[in-house]
Amino acid sequence: MSDAIEWVAVDWGTSNLRAWGMSVAGAPISSATSDKGMGKLERGQYPQALQDVVRELGVEDGRHLDVLVCGMAGARQGWIEAPYLEAPTDLRGLAQSSVRPDVPGSTLSVSILPGVCQKRGGENVMRGEETQLLGLASTQQGYEGLVCMPGTHSKWAYLRDTHIGQFSTAMTGEVFEVLRTHSVLRHSLTGENDGAARDAGFGTGASDGLARPQDLLGQLFRVRAASLLSGRDSSWCAGYLSGLLIGTEVAAHLDDIGEAAVPLIGSTSLCALYATVLSMAGKDGRPVDATSVAIAGLSAARQQLA
Repeated sequence: MSDAIEWVAVDWGTSNLRAWGMSVAGAPISSATSDKGMGKLERGQYPQALQDVVRELGVEDGRHLDVLVCGMAGARQGWIEAPYLEAPTDLRGLAQSSVRPDVPGSTLSVSILPGVCQKRGGENVMRGEETQLLGLASTQQGYEGLVCMPGTHSKWAYLRDTHIGQFSTAMTGEVFEVLRTHSVLRHSLTGENDGAARDAGFGTGASDGLARPQDLLGQLFRVRAASLLSGRDSSWCAGYLSGLLIGTEVAAHLDDIGEAAVPLIGSTSLCALYATVLSMAGKDGRPVDATSVAIAGLSAARQQLA
């Protein structure tokens, strides 16, 4: 297996890092995952963390290999900062702007791709998502329109082939977690276990968010009031909060969604929720496998390095 691996692709997140041993044709041969994400590492620990995960791919120590990395390893608080490309920009320029950290005592040659920033029309940044967008562009050539990337910090980006234009971030997932654990709403969100009730609450919340996104701050308190006055259980309340936040997020982008289905890049379960809300708003969402486009993006970037 080791000889068949031509290079290594790495997606280095905040919580985890994922690596793939890639063939000369750009197909993954082996994969490995580590819990040594950026949030758990000091700067000097990155080389060993990388070597450990590469070894799990079946690569023998001492073999010379190129490693291409996207994600948080290139953040200011990561391994070595890979300065942002400024949008609007052509994502085919990611590889040329990569940085090369030292890997003492190793035969690995590492390049870290930059993220993308936005300075005009509202400051914004992304790291890792730009590589997925390049992957989407390489697998769905000619696409033009919005792309939604649900997550802790959801991204909405305008993509025209390999060119990224305006983009925005919605802290939907993080806001849900903060409200669930640290606000007065937490009293209505404990012990949820009824899937049917959660689905019903989600539908109601999404409808409210789509209809009155400008009233988000007021509608949030319905979570608490519904449990006190209408006997809504914690499952319904959790579903309502999730639906309300996602509905509000989607409502902010409805005017910019065209006729084409919006690609949804993220976890299967989360993309399904966004597809449901888009359908409620009369739009289509098309889930895209996040791992596949990450690998495709790293492969496309590597071709630019050749």
